[in-house]
Amino acid sequence: MWNILSVLLAVGLLTVLIAWGKVQPLLAFVLAALVAALLLGMPAAKIPGAIEKGIGDLLGSLVVVICLGAVFGKLIADSGAARQIAASLIGTTGSARIPVAMTVTGFVVGLPLYYNVGFVLMVPLIFSLVQQSGRPAVALGMPLLAGLSIAHGFLPPHPSATALVVAVHADMGKTLLYGLAVAIPTLIIAGPVFAMSLKNIRAEPAPMFRNAQPVETTPPGTFNCFATALLPVVLLAALTLVTLVRPDLAEPLAFFSNPLVVMLVSYFVAIWTLGLAQGRTLAQVMQGAQEALREIAPILLIIAGAGALKQVLIDSGVSAELGAQLATLPVPPLLLGWSVATLIRICLGSATVAGVTAAGVVGPLVQSSGCDPNLMVLAVGAGSLMCSHVNDSGFWMFKEYFGLSLKDTFRSWSLMETLVGVFGLLFVLLLSLFVR
Repeated sequence: MWNILSVLLAVGLLTVLIAWGKVQPLLAFVLAALVAALLLGMPAAKIPGAIEKGIGDLLGSLVVVICLGAVFGKLIADSGAARQIAASLIGTTGSARIPVAMTVTGFVVGLPLYYNVGFVLMVPLIFSLVQQSGRPAVALGMPLLAGLSIAHGFLPPHPSATALVVAVHADMGKTLLYGLAVAIPTLIIAGPVFAMSLKNIRAEPAPMFRNAQPVETTPPGTFNCFATALLPVVLLAALTLVTLVRPDLAEPLAFFSNPLVVMLVSYFVAIWTLGLAQGRTLAQVMQGAQEALREIAPILLIIAGAGALKQVLIDSGVSAELGAQLATLPVPPLLLGWSVATLIRICLGSATVAGVTAAGVVGPLVQSSGCDPNLMVLAVGAGSLMCSHVNDSGFWMFKEYFGLSLKDTFRSWSLMETLVGVFGLLFVLLLSLFVR
């Protein structure tokens, strides 16, 4: 009982430090890990080593993949490929089906781009279409933002999903395939279907966005944009399908199906197709890469801190104890994982922090319960998106960019994120009936 109470106290301290004290997350995680280790009776001499090991183990297998994902996404944005994808989809579907086009745009653009980058990049497009079509801004933009959010929370190579894959020993390719199966129906419900109920919400965007127009540049060709942006997803999914159909090819293809190799190949292809072949110099492309690495550094520090806390829980033995106790509860393991992530999300706000923090708790649960680790990644991802409110930066970005009241922000943004979390879990549970 004391061990469980100690974990709760450590998580409570983490919540207070980040949500109330505004302490940098890495420092907050390290302090919470120190307190947890002392409360759990770990020998003082072993505590620093456990923290260092946790940081090194988690970052060691993630840092290259996440950094490659960041520079890849930055190149997609800087080259104009993201805007070209959006314009192509909207032009293809026509004005009558703009909600469908916005939904697909958000999801496709969200695959290579991190959420905040995609949000800032797509907002001018949203308000430009509002002016052209006369449609309500919130109802028009919500399907696109739902697509961005779902890709961010569910699918590799986004940081939270990638960290969860490593923490629970899942398979990146299978997680991506299962994630697509869960994400698409969830997106339909939380995107265009839900947006139909938002037509009466009136936005008052900031003056800088009232006459917003997409940046005028000459983008790459449409096929080039789609093919390059979706290349890592296609490679991972195709190689995973091949190994599922032909298990004897798993070992020969192991090198090529490794996420690090897939992201590296995808980035090199993007350097040529969206950079050098478009007349940009290598120095210009690399300048964007440097900016992307600066932007991704805070997320890497969050993951590092979560690794420190996770290792303390493992080395103290409480992680295995907690996993065994959770496994005895008359609740499906996937629902437990979702609940843990939801609770942390409500307390801390950040979906990334919620996902990687929950990983340290549910990791032993996966082993003790025998549930599919790939589905656990998705269940935790769904929980990490639940109930966005005033402690979430995404909540305030949406409110301020669209000029909404708090009531309308809860009615639109918070409810959309909650629908994503609830239906994401329901589709994960449904998929678990067919995955063995």
